[in-house]
Amino acid sequence: MEAKAVAKYVRMSPTKIAPITDLVRGKDLQEALTILKFTPGKASELVEKVVQSAAANAENNHDMDVSKLYIAEIYANKGPTMKRWRAGAQGRAGMILKRSSHIGVTLKER
Repeated sequence: MEAKAVAKYVRMSPTKIAPITDLVRGKDLQEALTILKFTPGKASELVEKVVQSAAANAENNHDMDVSKLYIAEIYANKGPTMKRWRAGAQGRAGMILKRSSHIGVTLKER
C-alpha cells in the first residue's frame, strides 16, 4: 500500500526545492515533519504541506497506520516556465524566467 500527494504548478524553482526534499527522503513521517518544521525558508513550508496531505490521504483513504509511515519517494520536478520581458539598455529586452515546480510525495508503511 502507498499513499500519494502532488502539488502542481508551485511558483518556486525546482533547484530551490530539491535540497529540502533530499533532507527528508527515506525518513519516518514524524521525523520528516519535524525536520521540515525547523528548516527555514518557503520551500520547506511547501514540502511540509504536501507531506501532510499525503499522510492525511494514507490515514483517511487507505486506512494506513500513521506511526508506521515513511517517505518512500519525494521529488520536485520542473513545471512550466512563464517568460516575461524587462527593458534593457539601448532598446534591448532582457528575459525573465519565472519557473514553477511539481512536488510529489509517496508514503509507504514499514
